[in-house]
Amino acid sequence: MTSKVTPIGAVRIPGTDIHYAPGMKAGGWVFLTGIEALDYGVGLVPAVAGTAGLPNHGLPRHRREGDFICARFKELLAQAGTSFANTVRLDQYYPTWKAVDPYHLARRAAFGDYIPPSTSVIMEELLTARADITASLLAVVPGDGREPARVSTPQVTAPVWSGFAPAVMSGDFVFIAGQMARGADGNPDPRAHTPSHSRWGGYEIRRQTEYLIREKFVPALKAAGSSLANAVKAQVYLRDIDDTAHFLDVWNSHFGARQCALSIVPTKDFGLVPGIIEINLVALTDAARTKKKIIDGCIPAEMTYGAAAVRAGDLLLCSCMMAVDGAGPIAGISAGQGLPYFGKAARAQMDYIVNAVKAVCAAGGTQIENVVRIHQFHTDLADFYPMHRTWQEALGGAPVPFTAIRVPATLSVPACSVMIDPWVYAP
Repeated sequence: MTSKVTPIGAVRIPGTDIHYAPGMKAGGWVFLTGIEALDYGVGLVPAVAGTAGLPNHGLPRHRREGDFICARFKELLAQAGTSFANTVRLDQYYPTWKAVDPYHLARRAAFGDYIPPSTSVIMEELLTARADITASLLAVVPGDGREPARVSTPQVTAPVWSGFAPAVMSGDFVFIAGQMARGADGNPDPRAHTPSHSRWGGYEIRRQTEYLIREKFVPALKAAGSSLANAVKAQVYLRDIDDTAHFLDVWNSHFGARQCALSIVPTKDFGLVPGIIEINLVALTDAARTKKKIIDGCIPAEMTYGAAAVRAGDLLLCSCMMAVDGAGPIAGISAGQGLPYFGKAARAQMDYIVNAVKAVCAAGGTQIENVVRIHQFHTDLADFYPMHRTWQEALGGAPVPFTAIRVPATLSVPACSVMIDPWVYAP
């Protein structure tokens, strides 16, 4: 496998200085990030937008949008020497639930009988005006026994309308789809919820978190020959960000404090109506030649809720980072509030975070130039451009593999306006 990070389909956005990489190939991995139905000259692809005076002609608009994204996936995967059959993870964000089912129809038509573990959540806004779907995909290059294999998980299922595999193995890695407090039949599981007639007797976020760990992750990991101790990365979506401390109390009682990379993201809505949390997970098998190495202590602990990062073979998986230290939000945030339209506070946050990423990379045996995926969660997308300039400078003008999503305000540190979830190749 090569040790070089290679952009796929890189494009300079016309009329801007933004250099974007929708795909990155790194060793045996392929990352597609922030794929939208986007015409870089005008915004939403005209064929997806449709004719304004003929809104009900042709396929439903969201089906057209999903078809475009899946076709783009296929094209980029082919350029990287792989295919849908070798995908291992999907992340999708939508500003409206109405886009989800039409997208699922497009996804099933494109992927066929195998759809990798998937997470879909509702957020506030995407970067492209009128776009209602953004998606990121992780795949492997076939060979060396890395081809994905479904894990048999009778207790851990996926909704029939979604059709994705709840868990797959790829080499030493296990990928588990976003899990919610629903039973194997797809309905809410009473064990995960406080009784409707009870004001206490179990706090709802604690009940749902405990349920996900005991009834979803433990059996899925066991079926894959893994365990909680070998979890390397978890992405947590919360309806109420004020539930963070309760979530962490339960999570740490099972996984241990700062024992895996952890991202906790405020979320507008979920597919399960009474659901208030969704979690996806990456782990190593217990017998893996690849061993988990915790990277921590190289940046202020308050920046992250999990370990600063976990190195797993040739991947450095970071926790979501915010611009905070032991005293709270960095001084640059308040210093910039008197100049709200100059991007000073935005730039201060991203400069601080990118410097932290550099420190984590150094501690993990790699460098920031090997970043392969950047998910940015903003409370205000007007911050995107001044923040993006920091990435351009840090990467020396190389194309940046980014997506940016507006989440419900506020973040768990209310003064901050962005969280960064980076993945880095570590050859």
